[in-house]
Amino acid sequence: MSASQRMALAACSPLRAAMLSFPACVLASVLFALAPTQALAQVPCCLDEEEFEEYLEESIEEEVAENVEEEVVENIEEELEVAVDQAVGETIEDSIEDSIEETIDDSVEKSVEETVADSVEESVEDAVESTVEESVAGAVEDSVETSVEQNVASAVEKSVEETVEQTVTASVEGQVEVGIAAAIEDRLESEIATVLEDLESQLEIDEARIKTQQWLVMAEPEVFDELAVKGYLFDRVTDLPGMGLLLAEVEAPSSFEIYDVREGVIDVVGRGRAEVDLNHIYTASAPVHHTVEGARPRNVLHFPAGMDDLALRLGMIDSLVDTAHPALQKANIHSRAFATEGATLPAFHGTAIASIFTGRDADYLGLAPSAELYAAAVFEQDAARGEIASTVSLVRALDWLISSGVDVVNISLAGPPNRLLEKALSRAASRGVLILAAAGNGGPMAKPMYPAAYPSVMAVTAVDAHGRVFRLANRGDYVDLAAPGVGLLHARSGGGYATSSGTSFAVPFVATAAARLRLLSPYEDVREALLSSVQDEGVPGRDDVYGYGVLRVNG
Repeated sequence: MSASQRMALAACSPLRAAMLSFPACVLASVLFALAPTQALAQVPCCLDEEEFEEYLEESIEEEVAENVEEEVVENIEEELEVAVDQAVGETIEDSIEDSIEETIDDSVEKSVEETVADSVEESVEDAVESTVEESVAGAVEDSVETSVEQNVASAVEKSVEETVEQTVTASVEGQVEVGIAAAIEDRLESEIATVLEDLESQLEIDEARIKTQQWLVMAEPEVFDELAVKGYLFDRVTDLPGMGLLLAEVEAPSSFEIYDVREGVIDVVGRGRAEVDLNHIYTASAPVHHTVEGARPRNVLHFPAGMDDLALRLGMIDSLVDTAHPALQKANIHSRAFATEGATLPAFHGTAIASIFTGRDADYLGLAPSAELYAAAVFEQDAARGEIASTVSLVRALDWLISSGVDVVNISLAGPPNRLLEKALSRAASRGVLILAAAGNGGPMAKPMYPAAYPSVMAVTAVDAHGRVFRLANRGDYVDLAAPGVGLLHARSGGGYATSSGTSFAVPFVATAAARLRLLSPYEDVREALLSSVQDEGVPGRDDVYGYGVLRVNG
């Protein structure tokens, strides 16, 4: 037994009870239980009872203070840890999460949860440290547990409330600012695009490219009812049943501005419900003629066996077709003219394209001689401008082909952009009709030509027998693919055959391949199938010369 322990026992012995007070005995007992053996090892000798009592009380107080402080700190840390876990867990899980789920959407909820998790953790740590220091310093002799619980609960509650309020406010404000900025940006982009389109239309008013003193409106029937109520009168209205639209023509004074007319219509019916534009002029893609005999269509691109018997449904928008030609007398051709009544209709280009499709003669065979061909004649002879076609004739022809149920439409002409034509082509594509058009023969530096440059149309360029691109073919990012179109032999209107080159002679090859795919695989994406079968030429991958590559027809 240590000296301190013996001293404690001696202090509480019966012999000493009369001399020592009760508190001293109690303190001595505590010292016996808690004090380490060396704590009272240095007891001064020769102390009387009163001095010994004072010395004993001072020693016990020091030992108790040290041990109590250590135990209190340990107990406080454990109790704080449990209390904080419960307070934070219950508060965040029950209050914050429910509140956030009820007041903000998923995207803000995610942001708040992440921010609150970090913020609360930091705030709670700070609050706990502060609370522990204050509680240990001022509440050791009082009710430590009660004080700590109250302080921690108050600190946590205040910290959580402030953090949630700040975080939610900042997150919501940020989301609102982002949403408003995006909406404003979209609105500005739309307005800028409209202004640019209008300016572009005004800049492209070329007297040689329009039918002067005339403007057009195309929309659904109910739109025209609204315009009629506002006093709009139209000289001629054409029903377009294949598209579900009406086409109106208006004779206008020489002083009219198409921009003002368009804005006036939009003010009545709203933007996007009607298309207003000029009656633009289009020309045939001028081919290059050769004096030597060219290659027959079946000899320049391999098609699988059985093409002679396939009943494809093909459509073409071109000039008149000379169905009296020997190569076309047996062909199944439905013709209809959409040019100005009484005008002279040329037949060279249309006859050439029709023969590449369905020609059948003793020494000449087209790509699909059993196909059903719907030929829409839109070109008329103009003394000043040669062979021309108007927007009105093109739109009416396209509607007829849609109503006839063709699978593809071959277009061999080029001209300026036109809102009505673009709308008509988009409506045709939405009804499952694939539109293919010649890229143009304007040369490598020429601007994009329409309708080939529209997204709803596949633009076709021409290559020779060696895969080299036609020297006069247009280039551009709108070119989709290439096909044979150089030095081709075709029927000539009035009799005989001729050899020509041009992007328009390449289109029938792609159109035939597309119609075959549509017939044999009606649920396949024809556009994608065509592009996936090409042979890459030129720069690896897609380029402005060959598009995705040269057409190949898989068995």
